[in-house]
Amino acid sequence: MTEPRRAPGGFPVVGIVGGGQLARMCAGPAAELAIALSNLAESPDAAAAQVIPSAPVGDHRDVDAVLTFAKACDVVTFDHEHVPAPVLSALAAAGIPMHPTPEALVFAQDKVAMRERLTALGVPCPRWTVAATADEVAAFADEVGWPVVAKTPRGGYDGKGVLVADSVDDVAEWLAVATEQAGGDGPLSRGILLEEKVDFLREVAVLLARSPSGQTAVYPVVETVQTDGICTEVLAPAPDLDPDLAARASAAALTIAGELGVTGILAVEMFQTRDGEGFVVNELAMRPHNSGHWSMDGAVTGQFEQHLRAVLDLPLGSPRPRAGWTVMANVLGGDFPDLYPAYRHVMARDPELKLHLYGKGVRPGRKIGHVNVTGEDLDDLRDRAGHAADYLRGVITE
Repeated sequence: MTEPRRAPGGFPVVGIVGGGQLARMCAGPAAELAIALSNLAESPDAAAAQVIPSAPVGDHRDVDAVLTFAKACDVVTFDHEHVPAPVLSALAAAGIPMHPTPEALVFAQDKVAMRERLTALGVPCPRWTVAATADEVAAFADEVGWPVVAKTPRGGYDGKGVLVADSVDDVAEWLAVATEQAGGDGPLSRGILLEEKVDFLREVAVLLARSPSGQTAVYPVVETVQTDGICTEVLAPAPDLDPDLAARASAAALTIAGELGVTGILAVEMFQTRDGEGFVVNELAMRPHNSGHWSMDGAVTGQFEQHLRAVLDLPLGSPRPRAGWTVMANVLGGDFPDLYPAYRHVMARDPELKLHLYGKGVRPGRKIGHVNVTGEDLDDLRDRAGHAADYLRGVITE
């Protein structure tokens, strides 16, 4: 089946461009809300296509394919931020509602545009610049000190497109590419985004939803634990976070959502500064986000239901936690392709564990699922979530 089938009673169809796990995890909440989903998937066996009956195959860069798909939907949203501007413009010209809008999405697609806008709004950011020559890189490093963080303005995710440079030589290849792409539309056509390397205490994130009518719902600030540039654990709420800092971080996220006109879920990733009293914004994501996966089992309204509510301009649900703590641990691919026996073991060992797998083939380091555990003893929850994730990866066998 490729055409979306509406539920009787005038219920809408939400189209999702991109067939990854974020689109897949919208399927359960959509069914409960009687909302039909349609998914423009990269392949017939994409993660979302396995569970969404209406899943035509198409390329998110193909204007005609995306337009044909979108015309069968009441509203379109996105599994990722990589839909090109000409495709978004074509959808807008056709009068197809999109959330987030292209005007907002540009700040998640282009890190330089994001830095410029947040700086203008007075939102705390690392010191930054754009460099296209070795002299410009050296001048920035003289100002903030080595090492510096270099980023491709567009196209990076999960640590890709980011490197920590100790010298100009470390970014020489990127500078050469920037010279080749200057004046074009490549990811380095505007140069390299350089940021000071923040001496941070820990990473935190604020997740919120904003509807087109302006209603917002903010989840508790969480701590995110990164390993090799990939989020491996989320603690909700962030332990020992000063209430005043939590309030200021949430207020900054609300400012970003309102001033940028974000609709749907927004995740604002932040560094808590070493003194523990401040923060700077690292990244934005305008879609359901890894830092919000805990909410599927740990909040009254999970982020995927909330995203659907927001893009349809329905009243938003409560983001209130259901228990004192929820720990999310990402399941990364290891050396064992057959997950089902390990999956059975993990379920039997911990019946309170909530296991979410994405229907993806196992590849070392690939995100293939996550586990959530909710309760009142944070240390115990971390042990249990970590054990399950490690067992599924094959790091431990007992």
